[in-house]
Amino acid sequence: MTHHVILGAGPAGVIAAETIRKHAPADTITLVGDEPDAPYSRMAIPYLLIGNIDERGTYLRKSATHFDDLRITQVKARVTQVDAQRKQLQLDNGSTLGFDKLLIATGSHPVRPPIAGIDLPGVHPCWTLADARAIQALAKPGARVLQMGAGFIGCIIMEALASRGVKLSVVEMGDRMVPRMMGPVAGGMIRDWCEAKGVQVFTGAKVEAIESGADKGLLGKLAAAVGLSSDDVGGALRVRLSNGQTIEADLVISATGVRPAIGYLQDSGITCLQGVLTDARMQTNVPGVYAAGDCAEAFDKVSGKTIVSAIQPNAAEQARVAALNMVGQDTELKGVTQINVLDTLGLISTSFGNWEGVASGEHAALTDQAAGRHLSLQFKDDVLIGCNSVGWTEHVGVMRGLVEGQVHLGEWKDRLLQDPTRLVDAYLACAQGQGQWAGAQDARRR
Repeated sequence: MTHHVILGAGPAGVIAAETIRKHAPADTITLVGDEPDAPYSRMAIPYLLIGNIDERGTYLRKSATHFDDLRITQVKARVTQVDAQRKQLQLDNGSTLGFDKLLIATGSHPVRPPIAGIDLPGVHPCWTLADARAIQALAKPGARVLQMGAGFIGCIIMEALASRGVKLSVVEMGDRMVPRMMGPVAGGMIRDWCEAKGVQVFTGAKVEAIESGADKGLLGKLAAAVGLSSDDVGGALRVRLSNGQTIEADLVISATGVRPAIGYLQDSGITCLQGVLTDARMQTNVPGVYAAGDCAEAFDKVSGKTIVSAIQPNAAEQARVAALNMVGQDTELKGVTQINVLDTLGLISTSFGNWEGVASGEHAALTDQAAGRHLSLQFKDDVLIGCNSVGWTEHVGVMRGLVEGQVHLGEWKDRLLQDPTRLVDAYLACAQGQGQWAGAQDARRR
């Protein structure tokens, strides 16, 4: 009987545990998670802040007995060290856990920027349920909120904050919003849209320091008189920007990016680059040790490189492939592709594959500033290798299909260079002859 240990109780860890149980009914499964709450989805936290769901709505599985029913043992602890050769884990509660097969699915953690005052009360990331509770307490209607970071995750958080009726300012050190997903034209259009919606946006700027406001002492005494913490009142923080401006804030949110949570793997013998390096079966360089999700580095068939693709659909598929191999079913990952679809205060933007293009490739773009629409296509030979769009929702399905399917466009590439809006026609004409007709029909319906 094999003992499978899974590090990380997010979507990848849960899906892997369930897959192992389905195919290995007699094996032992231990799921290690470092948060006190039931396994939940971080992607649901914005909906919690908006008020569309309660905390139970973030849970990955709604039944309180789900994991007990599947005989999956849950351990609430943080792994501090892995000895791959001895097949042992050290946990922060002082215990040691042995394993036969190991899945590393510890995801990502927020980047902590080196800013003076980052540890002050009233400064929070937006990553855990505990963070969400702190933000809910401070992000009341009319509260002054400053958010650091306007990347993909930052824009999702911004959507939730705006719905709470706060006075919102966003600071992005890049020259545009969503700089890792959008070029200058598209990123600038998203900024203009946000400003038109009442959000104050600073691009090409960064937070230099966060300080306690001068009025905090007086307001703190007033708050104490009515039984409140001084951090519950306005004027608590002053945020100095690199452009010379100072912003008063009741709440500062740090959304400056995330990185794989793999520090505990140092000296483990498991090869890590940007993330935990895996092969097509999601196995690491150590036999019997696998990785999946936001901490895994897997092969991207579009770019031809290994990448960390921190999106939930990729995490789920990686977990399924890893779990099947852990129970002896030889299965390969078809590959990962960078896929991003973002709703920023009602403006839909997308990014697929190598949206920046390659030196030897060709490029087509169409921009309608008045209508708030932008479409950019990147080609290598006759294959669409990447694209992005703003306000152009009718092509989302076919853009993904063409990039992921690596469909050879033939003469249709030249037609798209002349008129990028003919993506649906190109997909239907070319995919039919390459065994992707069903996918094309599905894309057309989207």
